[in-house]
Amino acid sequence: MKRIAVFASGEGSNFEAIAAACERGAIAAEVALVVCDRPGARVTERAAARGIACFAFAPKEYASKADYEREIVARLDAVGVDLVCLAGYMRILSEVLLGAYGGRIVNIHPSLLPAFKGAHAIEEAVAYGVKVYGVTIHWVDATLDGGRIIAQRAFAYDGDDVHEVERRVHEVEHELYVETIDKLVKA
Repeated sequence: MKRIAVFASGEGSNFEAIAAACERGAIAAEVALVVCDRPGARVTERAAARGIACFAFAPKEYASKADYEREIVARLDAVGVDLVCLAGYMRILSEVLLGAYGGRIVNIHPSLLPAFKGAHAIEEAVAYGVKVYGVTIHWVDATLDGGRIIAQRAFAYDGDDVHEVERRVHEVEHELYVETIDKLVKA
């Protein structure tokens, strides 16, 4: 059975969708570890409720990004992770993680990349007045929301309610990420 790690910084709704899909067999893998850069974030509670190991750390407690990323790599290696799934992890990865797990790290982003990169993609898309929104899953490289695109799914919306767009993005994310992760672990 393939083993995945989910990295998240907040609520963990994508983690929840992934873990539930693994449990019901919709993803042919198990979540072996959750990595969170915000101790006390909701995702840590969700992981605990499912009995999934969680490494929650405060980046400021480390001398450098390289130091905490080395610890993350050691923890990934210790549980035999095959695929890293970023799911709302709000940090750019350095060469430490990319060097150890490059080609095995995917990210989900709430826009149709290459448009609207960064942390405020939904708000920027709404402000711009787009009529087609979407979600992108891509391989992670050293660029911000760069890397080869694996999957995308779009939906039309002709409004300006950021909360409605977020709700619809989450619906698409939870479905598309599960489908894509399953394909990747079976490849």
